[in-house]
Amino acid sequence: MVQLHVLFEHAAGYALFAVKEVEEIGMLLPQVEDSVLCIGKFNGMVSLAAFFPFKSAQAALENINAISEGVVHADLKLFLETNLSMAGKKKAMLGVSDSKIGAALQEELGLSIQTGGVVAELLRGVRLHFHSLVKGLTALAASKAQLGLGHSYSRAKVKFNVNRADNMIIQSIALLDQLDKDINTFSMRVREWYGYHFPELIKIVTDNSTYCRMARLIGNRKELSEESLPAMEEVVMDSAKAQSVLEASRSSMGMDISPIDLINIESFSNRVVSLAAYRLELQEYLRSKMSQVAPNLATLIGDVVGARLISHAGSLTNLAKYPASTVQILGAEKALFRALKTRGNTPKYGLIFHSTFIGRAAAKNKGRISRYLANKCTIASRVDCFSEVQTTVYGEKLRDQVEERLSFYETGEAPRKNLDVMKEAVKEAGEVVAEIKKKAEKKEKKRIKREKKLLEDNGDAPVIKSNGEAEKNGANGEEVSVKKKKIKQEAAEVKAEETAVVEDSNTPAKKKKKRKSEAMEPEPEVTTPVTEKKKKKKKSTE
Repeated sequence: MVQLHVLFEHAAGYALFAVKEVEEIGMLLPQVEDSVLCIGKFNGMVSLAAFFPFKSAQAALENINAISEGVVHADLKLFLETNLSMAGKKKAMLGVSDSKIGAALQEELGLSIQTGGVVAELLRGVRLHFHSLVKGLTALAASKAQLGLGHSYSRAKVKFNVNRADNMIIQSIALLDQLDKDINTFSMRVREWYGYHFPELIKIVTDNSTYCRMARLIGNRKELSEESLPAMEEVVMDSAKAQSVLEASRSSMGMDISPIDLINIESFSNRVVSLAAYRLELQEYLRSKMSQVAPNLATLIGDVVGARLISHAGSLTNLAKYPASTVQILGAEKALFRALKTRGNTPKYGLIFHSTFIGRAAAKNKGRISRYLANKCTIASRVDCFSEVQTTVYGEKLRDQVEERLSFYETGEAPRKNLDVMKEAVKEAGEVVAEIKKKAEKKEKKRIKREKKLLEDNGDAPVIKSNGEAEKNGANGEEVSVKKKKIKQEAAEVKAEETAVVEDSNTPAKKKKKRKSEAMEPEPEVTTPVTEKKKKKKKSTE
């Protein structure tokens, strides 16, 4: 007869429940669903076989992380091996809620796993009545354990994302794309609006942001004169263009414009110009973020394309987990599935098409260079994701390799081997990391010295640790004040001694000799009754 056990993972620990009369329960599934709500009926179907409580919150977090990733933890393996050995592994059947952990258990322990159906309903009942089925566990303690584990699990996930800081890259590249669309749309609106008054300016000035600045500068074309030529030259950066704008304004076919309309056009042009300026700032911010988070990927393929790859993958860690074949067509999923559906040619490149390497390659070599570039992008993303100290050495070496491969396709010159290049990169990266660590240590020492000086100037004497923390002498302010008083008294005594030495040095030599002779003479003994008794005792003993 098959013995069915149900595994339930709780914040307090692992629980194994034995299910009674498996065949009958399986046949009467609607009755199981009804009896789940009643604890009396549910106790007749399920009994607690074993319970393994977690030793600490850290152990609970490790176990829940392993379960979420579909990995069998050592605690779970030991728990199942000890408690399922009585029924026999061949006849024992284990019911679990997650198919991923079920497959891992089946591979690890060789158990027959069951998910869904009756097992899902039984686990629903166990979850509802868990504090009643386990002795010594109250509903309040179970809810506290769940709340604490949930907070620690969420905190660990959030910290993991914040440490990589790739969320900021994802948001900034999305905002950059949105700004490009908005600036383009608004610039076209300014062109149409101001084109009624000065239509010839559209053909002379083609750039969007430059056109908006010119529209803001010119205003009413009838008021334009040779005095405004230097200002127009600064905007257009070309004296011939500025002169042609001036000539076109004198013989323009545009309609007259009222002052209120001109004010609206100027204010809208100001907004577009400010958006264009903010876009440049955002691009600089993205460049700095990429140099911090993924310097090798940015060096290899560029800041914008690297940020697009990270954004499309979801995070730098996800991009590092992807194989090179996935990175190659990342962003061309629609074309890939359409090609698979129609049995056509699959796409050769996705987002990496915007790289300069593919644009420089010949048409017949675009697929080959995209495959090679995707391979190098995967290496660069993995180095960035899992290295402790960020450097650009690997990115520069990988970029040189892609350049050599491009020249090989064009001229036939054989490139260097990957092994030799990586050996050089590892050597150079080690030197760079050592220099970075030395600089960091020097900075730390300078900072500690600076803090010591500041504290000495303020009068406090705290103890500064190597990690930058300062601990004041004494826990309370009273102890600190007592120590300050002692220091002041010692300083006063030292000053008094110094003054005495100075006075001695100022006295004549005779007085010094007298003092020396006085110092050499023995001091007269002072007799007291105690000393007399001691002398008598000594004599008696002798």
